[in-house]
Amino acid sequence: MGVFAGRHSTLALPYAGILVITTFTPLVWGSTYAVTTEFLPPDRPLFTALMRALPAGLMLLAITRTPPRGVWILRAAVLGVLNIGAFFPMLFLAAYRLPGGVAAVLGAVGPLFALGFAAALLAERATARKLLAGFAGVFGVGLVVLRADARLDTVGVLAGLAGAALMSAGTVLTKRWGRPEGVSALTLTGWQLTAGGLLLAPVALLIEGPPPALTGENLLGYAYLGIVGTAVAYWLWFRGLSRLPATSIAFLTLISPLSAAVIGWAALGQTLTPLQLLGMTIALGGTLLGQTQAKPAAVVVGDGGDPVRGVDRAERPPSPVPDPARRLLTDESCRTR
Repeated sequence: MGVFAGRHSTLALPYAGILVITTFTPLVWGSTYAVTTEFLPPDRPLFTALMRALPAGLMLLAITRTPPRGVWILRAAVLGVLNIGAFFPMLFLAAYRLPGGVAAVLGAVGPLFALGFAAALLAERATARKLLAGFAGVFGVGLVVLRADARLDTVGVLAGLAGAALMSAGTVLTKRWGRPEGVSALTLTGWQLTAGGLLLAPVALLIEGPPPALTGENLLGYAYLGIVGTAVAYWLWFRGLSRLPATSIAFLTLISPLSAAVIGWAALGQTLTPLQLLGMTIALGGTLLGQTQAKPAAVVVGDGGDPVRGVDRAERPPSPVPDPARRLLTDESCRTR
């Protein structure tokens, strides 16, 4: 059936539908480079990270009006550090110290990190298929973005690898912890962005000094990154993560550098060679290969927090009261297995 009975009907989407919606996030993240170079002040990576995270987080908190409570105060802080507060500085440090191609390839290692974290924390086995997909993704992204004159910088390489590991750990931990009862993905996104932004604020002020004077063009760029590239994108990311396997989500990050290359070609006049197109094909193949084989039949679009059956807690139909004789028979059957 297309809907589940409950307090209000909710449209059920197939696994592929949720996957396609979640793909919006890495597609938008691919636009970050073009927006940064064309609209934002130069040499202010920490301030840019702060402007992406904190205003968006406070906006979502104002909309949802649900602060974290109990153990989720600490969990939201940990996830905010991994996914936002520590990840953004590593991302920008790698971008400033390395050619964009090298930084993108290091980021493409993320799915391989995710396989390791998922095996340790979620008992998701790292199959040969997914390992092959991970290496294919790194190779494909390398063909798209690497140049013969690419130089390496030790600090930049370590920052790039650390950024990939941080985001992978944050993705897997977000999947492991889920969400509190009745808390939406939008609320969880606001918690993490606010926590990460609060961490970034003193660091940006200490290292880069007071904020620069901003033009209307700068404000437009920050508004796009904060609302579309961060608030909406991370909301869809965490929403998809509650319904899909963590490793499947992680492989979607391979699309981000491909999106950046296409945007550079379409909007900035950059070229795409046949070798780059081949790399895109390989990376996309790795993304598809990295999707789980055991796909649920349908996933319900809603705001609950129970990803076990792909159905939100708020939308799950009430379980019928079992007949005593049937329950006894079921118990006896279980004992004989």
